[in-house]
Amino acid sequence: MKKSTLAILSLLTASAVLSACGSNNNNNNASPSASASSSASASASASASASASSGEANADLSGKILVLTHRTDYISDGTFDKYVAKFKEKYPKAEIEFEGLTNYATDINTRLTTGEAGDVNMIPSALATSEFPKYYEPLPDSMFDNVYFADYDAFEGKRYGITSGVNTQGIVYNKKAFEKAGITSTPKTLDELYADAQKLKDAGIVPLYMNFGAQWPMGNWGENSYTYVAGDAKWTDTRISTDTPFTVDGPWGQLITIARKFVENKWVESDLSTNNWEMSKGEVASGKAAMYFLGNWVIPQVIGAGAASEDIGFFPFPYDNSGKYNAPLGGDYFVGVSKDSKNKDLAIAWVNFFVKESGYDTDSGFLPVDKTKTPEVPQLAEFNAANPTYIESVAVDPRYNEIAKKAEIALGTGSVDQDLIVAKDLKKAFDDLNAKWAKARKDLGY
Repeated sequence: MKKSTLAILSLLTASAVLSACGSNNNNNNASPSASASSSASASASASASASASSGEANADLSGKILVLTHRTDYISDGTFDKYVAKFKEKYPKAEIEFEGLTNYATDINTRLTTGEAGDVNMIPSALATSEFPKYYEPLPDSMFDNVYFADYDAFEGKRYGITSGVNTQGIVYNKKAFEKAGITSTPKTLDELYADAQKLKDAGIVPLYMNFGAQWPMGNWGENSYTYVAGDAKWTDTRISTDTPFTVDGPWGQLITIARKFVENKWVESDLSTNNWEMSKGEVASGKAAMYFLGNWVIPQVIGAGAASEDIGFFPFPYDNSGKYNAPLGGDYFVGVSKDSKNKDLAIAWVNFFVKESGYDTDSGFLPVDKTKTPEVPQLAEFNAANPTYIESVAVDPRYNEIAKKAEIALGTGSVDQDLIVAKDLKKAFDDLNAKWAKARKDLGY
């Protein structure tokens, strides 16, 4: 799986969460004209709107749809089969198939351009809002009552995506590993985090499993997190008017510097080149590795890999020595219906069911999409006891992604942060990005 983007996060950069599963925090930006009374339902059929609002109104929906997903684990362990069985209680003539993409953040972009994006998919975080109508069907207004980030994936008054879950981001840790290393309390400052990492290493435990080789988790060390470190959900917008958005002393550089110290001190997995995402969950679950820097969505996955729930904790990431921290609150991957779907009614009904009724939010460790519901993940109580200041995801200026695309800076995949973490000269690496950024701004007339 990925994630998020709080999926938590180019997805959450503007948003602030969470890769989700990548990763997914997402720089998809709502048009200022988006509103609660958007005209999305005008484009969706009456039957799709009815099925989204009541489910019972259109039980005759039939046919087959293909869902592309980053949750390869839910395909293999039967979780999606459980959802389909529940869905078929409402729509007995419907068939739902899944295709998992291991490197979803990269592969979905190709699938969109080749017309092979299935009927339903998770919207890629770096897709410009102006491209939504090209690839996605507007969703009906009835789907968005009381949901977080309703207008986040909107363009010109139409909503194209609904979040699959709500994330924050921090350090997920194995309490028994901490005990073995003699750590009696969670670190409240960056210096304490460094000291604890060394204690864990000395105890023969991998301090933090970075999952460098998987690529997508690397976004948490930079592009998916800098808005909440900056304390400004709209911080990304300030980058549009400058030729030098990438600096060592800025919030992105601050996070990359921390990641570089973890790598340099060998406080991460020994093999950075291999994608060991699935294996790493067992390492953290068993205590062979102590920490992840990810969103709350990974908690049930670690428990599913063999850990007892009471042995897994969650605390805010101490990115400096102030003792007071911001944390993101944003949507994981947003779900959309493909423009090319031949069964849009069924696809829309599935999306509504999936995000609200399937149980995916709880199974994935998310806060519920519905604002009126209470989260069921116990580790969130520990996290909130640290009193983080939540920086809630907001829509940001779509020109940011337009400039990045023109500059060929691959936001939303983690590859940029990978390169920065292992760069021989970090300042030069940022300067090189700035040069590409400045040229793109000029070419676009910004």
